[in-house]
Amino acid sequence: MIEIKREDFSIDEALGRLLKPGIGAVVIFLGVVRGESRGRGVDGVDIEVYNEMAVRQLEAIRREALERFGVDEVLIIHRFGSLKAMERIMMIAVGAAHRAEAFEACRYIIESIKRRVPIWKKEVTSEGDFWVEETWEAG
Repeated sequence: MIEIKREDFSIDEALGRLLKPGIGAVVIFLGVVRGESRGRGVDGVDIEVYNEMAVRQLEAIRREALERFGVDEVLIIHRFGSLKAMERIMMIAVGAAHRAEAFEACRYIIESIKRRVPIWKKEVTSEGDFWVEETWEAG
């Protein structure tokens, strides 16, 4: 389950789609817009995404997590557009029989997204706008 969308999302609705028999643990990562970064107050972020490639990469990362960690379900939601401080940016939810593999898979997913998915963030501050440096690897 992959979604890239402009509008906000419901955590409860997302969990409702994730849960199924056999899942005894759910680990959730929820990314939000920071109100402060590098000593500057942040009003919000502008998020740009290369949608077609991002969907392909997110689907690949999801498949890898399912296979590598033996988890039952993975849901990834990432927003784009102009977001204000404290708004939700991303949710990763991993459902598994047990907590250990759910935690490992969730960490693998977020680290892989940061490295592999073409999503760019520009922080909007009173001092100007600043692109956030990521370690994205094209390929």
